[in-house]
Amino acid sequence: MPFNTLFSWWIGWRMDRINDYRDQALANQQRTFEFLLLEGAQTHYGKQHNFSALSSYKEFQQSVPLSDYGTLKPYIDRAIEGETDLLWPGATKWFAKSSGTTADRIKILPITESSLLENHYAGGKDLLAQYYHNFEGRKLYNAKHLIVGGTGKIEQHSHGVFIGDLSAIIINNLPIWTELRRTPKKEIALLENWEEKLDRMAASVLDQNICIIAGVPSWTLLLLQKVLEKSQKECIAEVWPNLELYIHGGMSFAPYQVAFDKIIGNPDMNYVENYNASEGYFGLQDQKDCKDLLLLTNSEVFYEFIPMHAFEGLASKTVIPLEAVEIGTDYALVISTSSGLWRYIIGDTIRFTQTAPYRFVVSGRTAHYINAFGEKLIIEHAEQAIKEACLTHNVQVREYTVAPDFSQTTQVGRHHWLIEFEQAPNDLDAFTSSLDAALKKANADYDAKRKGNINIGSPLITIASHGTFHRWLKQKGKLGGQHKVPRLQNRDALLQEILSCQ
Repeated sequence: MPFNTLFSWWIGWRMDRINDYRDQALANQQRTFEFLLLEGAQTHYGKQHNFSALSSYKEFQQSVPLSDYGTLKPYIDRAIEGETDLLWPGATKWFAKSSGTTADRIKILPITESSLLENHYAGGKDLLAQYYHNFEGRKLYNAKHLIVGGTGKIEQHSHGVFIGDLSAIIINNLPIWTELRRTPKKEIALLENWEEKLDRMAASVLDQNICIIAGVPSWTLLLLQKVLEKSQKECIAEVWPNLELYIHGGMSFAPYQVAFDKIIGNPDMNYVENYNASEGYFGLQDQKDCKDLLLLTNSEVFYEFIPMHAFEGLASKTVIPLEAVEIGTDYALVISTSSGLWRYIIGDTIRFTQTAPYRFVVSGRTAHYINAFGEKLIIEHAEQAIKEACLTHNVQVREYTVAPDFSQTTQVGRHHWLIEFEQAPNDLDAFTSSLDAALKKANADYDAKRKGNINIGSPLITIASHGTFHRWLKQKGKLGGQHKVPRLQNRDALLQEILSCQ
C-alpha cells in the first residue's frame, strides 16, 4: 500500500539519528548539557543557581543541588498557577500525574512542548524506526495500533493549564499521522471510569485489524481477557491474525511473559520494551533477541548516576556522569530535562550491561527493596525468582507484593508474599520451595541469611482471591493503565491493606 511504503521510508530516516546517539553517546550528552544549560539560564531556577556563569559539568555539580519532587514542587505549583519562566522558558501548559507507586502522594510533573515533541514523541518514533530496521518488510501502517493508556481525565485549570495522566496528554496531542492509526476512539480512550473503559474498549476493537498493542502488562492482560470473553475465541491470534508487536514498559514483563504467550497464541509475536516515564523517555530495546535498553542520549535529557552503595538521597556525595559508569553497578538515576527537572532523582535504579554502546536494564526503585534482615532483596531478584517458580509449576501470576513478616518466634523473620494467581498451584508448599530456591540463586545475601532457618525463615505465601489487587487500586483511586502495584516494601502495612480487600 502507498501509505505504508511512504511511512516505512519516512520512519527509516530516523536510523541515522539512532545510530548517532548509539555510537556517539558522550558527544550527544555534551551537546544536550550545553543546550539545557543555555535554555535554563533564562529561567528563575537558572538565575538562582547562576546557570549563565557555568561552563563545565563540575561547576554544574557544585552550583546546582540534587532535587526531588519536594524541592521542585514550589516551582511546579507556581507554574500551574500560570507563572512563566520558572523551570523552563515560557509557559508550561501540561502537567502529568505520576502513578505514585511509592506513596499515597501523587506527583504532578511538568510536560513542556519541547519535552513532549523532542523526548516523548521522538522516543516513540525511534522505537518504531528501530523495529522496522530489525524486522524488514513490516506493514504496520496498514493496520490499527491499540494504545492501552491510563485514565483519560484531564483537569483544566486557569491560565490554559491542563493536568492528567501522561498517556492522556500524549493522546490529546498526537500528530495526525499517528491519530489516523490509533485505536480506540478518543471518547473511549479518555474515559475516566477504568472498568467501563476496559469493557467499551474491548467491544470497540473486536472487529478491527490490530497489528500493535502498547500498554502496561497487567492492564493489557485484563483487556485481552475481555476481548476473548466477547469474541468467544480461543486466543488473540484468532481475533487479530495480523497482530505482531507488543510494546511494553512501566514494570517487569518477566512475570507476565507466559500469560501473554498463552493468551496471544502466536509463537512469532514480538515483544519490545521501552522506558517511558512521566519524567521522560529514557531507553528503548534496539536488538531483536536482547531486552537490554539503549540509553537515549540525544533526547533533551542529561543523565547523572549515584551508585546505590553510596545513595543517601539528596545528601548523596558521589554523583557521576555517563562517561564514569561501570558495568554491573546499580545506580540511582538523576536527570536534567527540557521539562524543567534539574538534577532530579527519579527514584528508579538502573544497571549498565554495556558501555559501548550504553545499554542497561531497570533494576528497581530506590525505595522498593527489602533489607529487613540484611538480605538486600531488589525487584529484579523477586521478578526472576517468581518467573522461575511459575515456569516450574506451570502457573501464572496476576499481581503480587512482598513485605517482611516478624510473627514467628523461632527465627528473626521471613518474607510474606501476597500473590494473586491466574490459577493457583496444585501444591503450594512445592511452589514455595521453588520460589525460595530461586531467590537463593538470585541473591547471595538472601541465601546466606536463610542458612539454618534462623535469620530468615522459609517464605510465607498468602493466595489473594481474584480481584483483590484490583479492589485495592480502586479503593486508592489508582485504577487505570498507568498505575502499578508496589512490589517490595520494608514494612507490611501496605500488604495488610491490600489483604483487607479480599
